Amino acid sequence: MSRKTFVLDTNVLLHDPDSINKFHNSNVVMPLAVLEELDKQKRFTSELGKNARDVIRFIDEFPGNLLQGVALENGVQFSIFVDPSPVDKKKFPLPLDNTKHRILFTAFMLQKQGLDVVVLISKDIVLRIKAESIGLIAEDYESLKESYETLYTGFKRVRVPKREIDEFCKEGFYDLKKQKLCPNEYRLLTCPENSTMMGKYNMENNRLEPLLPLGRGVWGIKPLNDEQKCAMDLLLRDDIKLVTLIGKAGTGKTLLALTCGLLKVFDEDVYKKILISRPIMPLGKDIGYLPGTKEEKILHWMQPIYDNLEYLCEFTAGAQNGAETKNWIINSGKIEMEAVTYIRGRSLAKTYIIIDEAQNLSPHEIKTIISRAGKGTKVILTGDPTQIDNPYLDKDSNALTFVVERFKNSKLYGNIVFEKTERSKLAALAAELL
Repeated sequence: MSRKTFVLDTNVLLHDPDSINKFHNSNVVMPLAVLEELDKQKRFTSELGKNARDVIRFIDEFPGNLLQGVALENGVQFSIFVDPSPVDKKKFPLPLDNTKHRILFTAFMLQKQGLDVVVLISKDIVLRIKAESIGLIAEDYESLKESYETLYTGFKRVRVPKREIDEFCKEGFYDLKKQKLCPNEYRLLTCPENSTMMGKYNMENNRLEPLLPLGRGVWGIKPLNDEQKCAMDLLLRDDIKLVTLIGKAGTGKTLLALTCGLLKVFDEDVYKKILISRPIMPLGKDIGYLPGTKEEKILHWMQPIYDNLEYLCEFTAGAQNGAETKNWIINSGKIEMEAVTYIRGRSLAKTYIIIDEAQNLSPHEIKTIISRAGKGTKVILTGDPTQIDNPYLDKDSNALTFVVERFKNSKLYGNIVFEKTERSKLAALAAELL
């Protein structure tokens, strides 16, 4: 069987610094233009800058001549392609006045050299189309992808006989017998008589158990639908260390995460503080691009968090005392706003971490963030994989989709996908029609 030759675009290496090792028993070629782009990126303090430095260090450790090729593990033969003579460039149908075309030129020349199968790997759809237009095979990078269409939702409605619901209420559990669910999965049992009962799956006993009692709610907030009930249950359980909340705008993801965090930090003292973060900008631009102090820069990006906090304070303390309560919370030192860029390198123990808009992070970035969790820390990721601002991510390759599928069988993890917008009738209508 002939070996394939894969030409890697810069965005693939920045998306996954370990991508060179993922093409088993194949030739992996890096155009010199890609190395130059990595060299430009390495000076940035963002996650992309770190990834660029990681790739360059990795290449620097290779023994042998990189231009002729070096053998790596898993049967990978890696080499760097240097642009040939001007005469050879005349055979290429596109102008070589930009980096993208130089990357295409590498794949073009390798194919002209008679290699059996040459494939350009890029996360740039425009570049892939250009490649196909000149007779090249081009593919997206698939290694860190999971299917959004078959995403685990964490919640399901099931119809059962009424006697089984009555038995659940009487015994305090519902025996699933031979059924197997994901850890911390939720079921709403319904019957033709309109009786219902909600339960959370306990994998150790293979049964459904009742949700935690909410009483009058959490900081005055009560769940408005079944998914919100399950989400609050996940957020309030201290043994569940990682939670993902997925849904469209207005479904209550951030509000519920913040509400339960305030209870756990200020009322129950389970965690010493709340750390809230959002991706500042796609493509690795950090808050240094904005004017003002660090706090002033973060304020612009954290405004949705402040809006939720203000709503909670007014809801709890009344409109007249809401501002005072909000200032007291902020000045307590128990709530911290931070850019995702600056979480890397920290060790966060006994912290309630909320990462909002996590769909704009790559799988590698979210791994860096979750690995910051120290002893006693809980991490909540919220977002909507169908609303992505990062041009090199999609609903299958973003951090949220990736985490759900990789963690769904862990007892430390829980996920809920929201279906209904509760912000207002107008917001619900907009989510449905627009």
